[in-house]
Amino acid sequence: MTRNTGQIDRMLRILVGVVLLYLAITGQYTPWTWLGIVPLLTGLVGFCPLYHLLGMNTCGVR
Repeated sequence: MTRNTGQIDRMLRILVGVVLLYLAITGQYTPWTWLGIVPLLTGLVGFCPLYHLLGMNTCGVR
């Protein structure tokens, strides 16, 4: 798995993931808030499977 998400992309993914999981844990949630795990993990790892399938790369280095 090569990194395919850039720095800003990763920071936004982590932020969205943390906010959604915070809402889920505090009880202000819908079933969609548990999907915050996906952007959190892709942001932490730096690899997005959907980007890979679409041939996208927001990382500056190939």
